[in-house]
Amino acid sequence: MIIDKNIILERTGSRPILVDVFFRRKDNKKPVVIFCHGYKGFKDWGAWDLVAKRFSEDGYFFVKFNFSHNGGTIEQPIDFPDLEAFGQNNYSKELDDLAFVIDWITSSEHQYHDEVDVDNITLIGHSRGGGIVTIKAEEDSRVSKVVSWAGVSDYKKRFVKEEALKQWRDDGVMHVINGRTKQEMPHYYQFFEDFIKNEERLTIARAAKNLKIPQLIIHGTEDTSVDPNEAQDLYWWNPKSEIFWVQGADHVFGVKHPWDKQEMSKHLDEIVTTTIRFIRNGEVSPNIFSS
Repeated sequence: MIIDKNIILERTGSRPILVDVFFRRKDNKKPVVIFCHGYKGFKDWGAWDLVAKRFSEDGYFFVKFNFSHNGGTIEQPIDFPDLEAFGQNNYSKELDDLAFVIDWITSSEHQYHDEVDVDNITLIGHSRGGGIVTIKAEEDSRVSKVVSWAGVSDYKKRFVKEEALKQWRDDGVMHVINGRTKQEMPHYYQFFEDFIKNEERLTIARAAKNLKIPQLIIHGTEDTSVDPNEAQDLYWWNPKSEIFWVQGADHVFGVKHPWDKQEMSKHLDEIVTTTIRFIRNGEVSPNIFSS
């Protein structure tokens, strides 16, 4: 297995993006899977390396990356040493980052060009990343399939209420506590301004209703971070989509950071197996919890 971590994608006028690739070198072009982490996430979180290895073992070229403003740096890609960058992040930047990664993997400018099937690209997004991949899949014809793991269905409702919004505007910044690292993580008011400016594009319902490619929605029944009703919303908006409920699973499918075990959790293994089946066949087995 070839594992190449922390590849630096330089960009003129923008922060660089750190990328990992996992694949088995064989005499064939491999379907591409691009994974997007969620809010307060990063490419090396928890068991994401084990996920990448599993996909590569099954014949896929797996790509994961850090969003440019996720709070990590080139030197320290894990956790959040650059809170200023974190505070300047927004959904539009994440969509631009993902577009740049797709541009990169579909170009002839990298050393893996002969390994990838650029006509077979699947996007997977966890949590907030689920919304990003849904929007990008609708607007980018290079994407063949899209999968959300515990994905959100609505960005607008996540903003604070009117009184708190006024305070945010007046202060210019709002902080949230990271429960694991205990950092006070800033969100500058530009986050909300960018959403309002690009609200139509950033409406996940609009994107889901207009999808023309296979879509898989996976969600744990015990997710307390993203309500399972959001998965149901995604499914209703796209009647041609597939939905798969993971009975008893939480928002991170039984994994945490750091993850020192050599195998995935039972729930994470289940969703990876289901996702691979979907990518290969365009459908999943009937799920008794999907009603």
